[in-house]
Amino acid sequence: MKMIRGQSFGVDQGEVLLFSDFEHGGIMWTGEGSREAVSRVSFSRAYVEPPVVSVALTMWDLAKDANARMHVEAKDISETGFSIVFRTWGDTKVARACAGWHSIGTVRDEDDWDVS
Repeated sequence: MKMIRGQSFGVDQGEVLLFSDFEHGGIMWTGEGSREAVSRVSFSRAYVEPPVVSVALTMWDLAKDANARMHVEAKDISETGFSIVFRTWGDTKVARACAGWHSIGTVRDEDDWDVS
């Protein structure tokens, strides 16, 4: 569990097109084996410390004649952003994918001040 200090916390959210490989014959659509796509996301406002981030697919378009395999996660979470990592493998053919995300954490309040 992540404890949120004080009373100032922020919730941010968004959606990202991770890739669209169908139109240009990209590796997610034409490739085989282990493949990865990484998308960097910036928060609308910096957190005091790295927040809790949740990521989920909101859309994926894949070939009907292949197995559906995927893994999506948030990595490299900092106060200002994170990376969404999408992985697939085997014979899976993904034309395009979108992911939605939420972040929750402590933010600075205008009434906060530092005495140091």
